[in-house]
Amino acid sequence: MKVSEILKVKGNILYTVTPDTSMLEAVNTMSDKDIGSLVVMKSGDLVGMLTFREVMKSIHANGGAVGNQTVRDHMDNDPITVTLDTDINDVRRVMLERHARYVPICDGKTLIGVMSFYDVAKAVFEAQGFENKMLKAYIRDWPSDGEE
Repeated sequence: MKVSEILKVKGNILYTVTPDTSMLEAVNTMSDKDIGSLVVMKSGDLVGMLTFREVMKSIHANGGAVGNQTVRDHMDNDPITVTLDTDINDVRRVMLERHARYVPICDGKTLIGVMSFYDVAKAVFEAQGFENKMLKAYIRDWPSDGEE
């Protein structure tokens, strides 16, 4: 299964901010949209990711407050990215290795969407469910010893 197949089902709604967006505005957007990440874009280029993890680190560093800093001060400057052709098993491996809950999907330098660990888990679960159903149907139709 490829990233492109998951994106067809998931959709490609994107929420972005710039590095100069205030952390308060970013947190408000994440809360209002009920999302766990924002893609950080500058001049049309992906320059980082702001996820729940970075927000929590920011709040911790500011003694429990969001503070007046910008997204640039807390974003992940080097997010992993995947392409539409990336195999889902490679996505799972790299997300686990990097402890990444969100990965941007790019086609060259063009941002296409964002995939969450939830999206990956859901796709794998559904694929396994379909495979199990097909195997059970195959076993039910298994010929008896006298048939050929």
